[in-house]
Amino acid sequence: MTVDYPEDLRYTREHEWVRHEGDGRVRVGITDYAQDALGDVVYVDVPEPGTEVRAGQPFGEVESTKSVSDVYAPISGTVIDRNPTLGDAPQLVNESPYGDGWMILIEPAEGESIDGLMDSAAYRSFAERSQQE
Repeated sequence: MTVDYPEDLRYTREHEWVRHEGDGRVRVGITDYAQDALGDVVYVDVPEPGTEVRAGQPFGEVESTKSVSDVYAPISGTVIDRNPTLGDAPQLVNESPYGDGWMILIEPAEGESIDGLMDSAAYRSFAERSQQE
């Protein structure tokens, strides 16, 4: 399987991706690498809008046929939307991790930025090293 590392995203060491939406908000999901490692996703638990999230802290869980894994906030802020289709179709995380399988939309806290997160090349290198360990 070929793992996808879109150039327009930023990435975390916990294998989340972040897309700047242009209005200051950021969309978050798990990477292609992460969904591949998890296997078939059967359940996704994400917070309600209005929930405060903190950078580096778990905000939800992804349950697969193999395990249950925490999903971590890439930045601190407030959840302003969550993907309503994941309740009935958690497999979207596998089928379209960078599209229909997104998880939450965050309004960043003041001073928060995605600039410190890994770019595509850095994340690809990190993920390839993780595979070898």
